[in-house]
Amino acid sequence: MLTHVFKRLLSNSAPHSKTLKLVLLAIFLGLASAPFITSGARPLNTAATICVYIILVGSYDLLLGYTGIVSFAHTMFFGIGAYGVAFGLQGEQATWSGLLVGLFLAILLAFALAFIIGLFALRVRAIFYSMITLAVASSFSVLASQLSDWTGGEDGKTFSVPELLSSSFELFAEPILGRHVDGKVICYYLVFICALLLFLLMLRIVHSPFGRTLQALRENDFRAEAIGYKTVYYRIAANCIAAVIACLAGALMALWLKYVGPKTMLSFEVMTDILLIVVIGGMGSLYGSVIGATLFLILQNYLKNLMAQANESLVDLPLLAQIFHPDRWLFWLGILFVLSVYFFPSGIVGKLNRARPRKEA
Repeated sequence: MLTHVFKRLLSNSAPHSKTLKLVLLAIFLGLASAPFITSGARPLNTAATICVYIILVGSYDLLLGYTGIVSFAHTMFFGIGAYGVAFGLQGEQATWSGLLVGLFLAILLAFALAFIIGLFALRVRAIFYSMITLAVASSFSVLASQLSDWTGGEDGKTFSVPELLSSSFELFAEPILGRHVDGKVICYYLVFICALLLFLLMLRIVHSPFGRTLQALRENDFRAEAIGYKTVYYRIAANCIAAVIACLAGALMALWLKYVGPKTMLSFEVMTDILLIVVIGGMGSLYGSVIGATLFLILQNYLKNLMAQANESLVDLPLLAQIFHPDRWLFWLGILFVLSVYFFPSGIVGKLNRARPRKEA
């Protein structure tokens, strides 16, 4: 019975590889218990960011991995969700109704922009569509920076959250498992549960007849159209769904950080991170977004610390100490990315999923 419910939750798409199952289970348990197995603000912030990026990268994979659409406007929808929450919660007293109104308007704007972009751009060739989305996203980022009276400009803006999510709020008088359940912990579980539900929703979408049609478009657009599918309609629908989910991911990010800014939400660096995570995890598999986001964000947050420790331990070997200087962590992150692409050309999930048939053969 429990196995049947579990399969239904995953839309009958559980990975076949035992190694992959164990890795995904470890990530799930780690994220679910993060407030109680970690201490300090940084580990919890990393866990919350992983939850948000799993959704953000998964929504982009709906476009790139499942539909074959290369878009550079995904951070724009991410930013719309974040700024929607910020506008809804601005003022002296933050309320849940303000949050919901801001989120609703952000979803409407993201849906409308995705529909318009898809309507006009998806009829052109892939490279032109990519350039159009890049231009639109760049224009939106510049607009957010220049409308400083509303958006705070380059500095961004901070805002308060409802009392239940504020750090000063405590749900229980006594700590549970050694940690006070305050507003920060409640906010984390709000982000975690929303991310889990959105991930299950995306699994349902990609394993529905609609998702199978998107994969058919990715494999052979001409044949799909020849057998009667209106390919433009399906691509516009995929574009709108991915945009709305990215918008919700941006809202969760803003709610967690209590801050929005162009560099954090709209910059091309965020888009680059999304592309790297998709490649590392594996395109065309939502589980790739889970593993890719977890691995990439842990390295991004802790590789510099590891290199600082290595640098201190190699103080008697000046050359090696310089090679592992913490200021060079981005160089080593790039090396690790190149190695991951070399050894896992189809992504980590693709490699693990292919391992089982070979073993059985």
